[in-house]
Amino acid sequence: MILMPSDLKKARIITVVACTVTALACGSNYGYSIWGPSFASRLKLTATDSNLIGNLGNFGMYAFGIPSGMMVDAKGPRWGLTLGIVLFAAGYYPIAKAYEAGPGQYSIPVICVFSFLTGAGSCSAFTASIKAAALNYPESRGTATAFPLAAFGLSALFFAALAQILPGGTYNFLILLATGTVLLPLLSFPFVRVIPHHTYQHVPEHEHQVLHRTRPSGSHYEEPGAPKTHSSDAHRDDESFSSEPESHHTGDEEASLLSKTSTQEQAAEDLEASKHLESDRNHEHPHLDVRGFALLPHPEFWQLFIMMGLLTGVGLMTINNIGNDALALWKHADPSTPSSFIESRQAMHVSILSFCSFSGRLLSGIGSDMLVSKLNRSRFWCLFASALIFCVTQIVATAVTHPYYLVLVSSLTGLAYGILFGVYPSLVAHCFGVHGLSQNWGTMTLAPVVSGNVFNLLYGKIYDAHSVKNDDAGHMECLLGNQCYRSAYWVTFGAAVLGVVCCGWSIWHENQVHKRKGKEGRSGHERTA
Repeated sequence: MILMPSDLKKARIITVVACTVTALACGSNYGYSIWGPSFASRLKLTATDSNLIGNLGNFGMYAFGIPSGMMVDAKGPRWGLTLGIVLFAAGYYPIAKAYEAGPGQYSIPVICVFSFLTGAGSCSAFTASIKAAALNYPESRGTATAFPLAAFGLSALFFAALAQILPGGTYNFLILLATGTVLLPLLSFPFVRVIPHHTYQHVPEHEHQVLHRTRPSGSHYEEPGAPKTHSSDAHRDDESFSSEPESHHTGDEEASLLSKTSTQEQAAEDLEASKHLESDRNHEHPHLDVRGFALLPHPEFWQLFIMMGLLTGVGLMTINNIGNDALALWKHADPSTPSSFIESRQAMHVSILSFCSFSGRLLSGIGSDMLVSKLNRSRFWCLFASALIFCVTQIVATAVTHPYYLVLVSSLTGLAYGILFGVYPSLVAHCFGVHGLSQNWGTMTLAPVVSGNVFNLLYGKIYDAHSVKNDDAGHMECLLGNQCYRSAYWVTFGAAVLGVVCCGWSIWHENQVHKRKGKEGRSGHERTA
């Protein structure tokens, strides 16, 4: 069935809305600070054990990126949603039962496995939503992906707000997470699909033959007079331009939508693309496709990978431990502060983190498109801004001694983290192509596995070293205020400074390549991220 242009537009909008709803479930791991401290208190866990459980959730989110990305690239977004639904149910519900059972009933390694499953579910469903949004709006990918990215950042606030109108308690909140993370992607499932971008008209067979003789065989379009380039994926691209219709977009959900397209209709798409060659020079080349081990020789991969690891690790330490920060400051200010009041403050800071992350993602996603299209500037400027904010935040965290001012730490961390993730998928798609975006994004998200674990475990060790055993409650607590964790923030400050240096070098390198392309007579904007 061939859709009219107005129907195509509506279908793409509905798909992005569905992707956004799905993403609301996928950022639930960032709400760990809402239930983590009370979970640790009930099960009598140390800060290190609590951080280990939180880390395994993050580890699942990032380490599962490659396998889930490969599946989404090969099978389509709906497969990712299905797997995400199953993993969410297998993770959050057992964690709720562990809390209900009390100390000693579930071992730490078993709870860590459940936490890992929640992260893996987040990764799988989120990867599917980002891929669907990116494929439906290739001409404004930063804006299209900004909405699910922003919803991902808003997830913790969304669940915290829902918890306010439902029966209170950590167990009820965990049941809410188990239900909501399954229900949201399940409702979105029918609407997440890849919509074709052109309506087709009949093209004579002789024009089709001419097109296939003249179409470039590389992985992207060549400008007239420009030196020919070769890609390691040229064979893949040659196959994608085969005259057999079943080879078009093989393995993607788009194949099911286009499988009935005739040979003449495919030729019409080729003709349409050739007519818009000039406009393609100002966007990512639509047939660029670098993925897997082919990423390793590219300097762009390593610079993106290193910056991702440094800055995400810095943000994750605060995201996972803002609850402990609040606990330490309030216990220092007034040791008699009720636990219920501290829990409400912890939830407030998670909500602030979530809202600021949402704002940063939306600002960065849309703003990065404007940087490129309106100002002819690199998206790396968004990363530079994120790294600078992270630097300021770490210094603020070491200086804050009163719990009321902790809001500066939570808000700035959320903003910097949101800006970071709002622009990153667009950078990855620009450098390596949209067809392998899910797999490549999964590869990028391996970077925080090391840094996130190191910084979080370091925080836990430092916090435990300053803690004493509470005879009444039978668990460890720290009453020294920001001295409980201050050293950890000086370590992450050093990582944030390295991130600033890497971002500055990336901007300089981008400008150099831009100038070199101009001297060679090619479009300088072609390389601008």
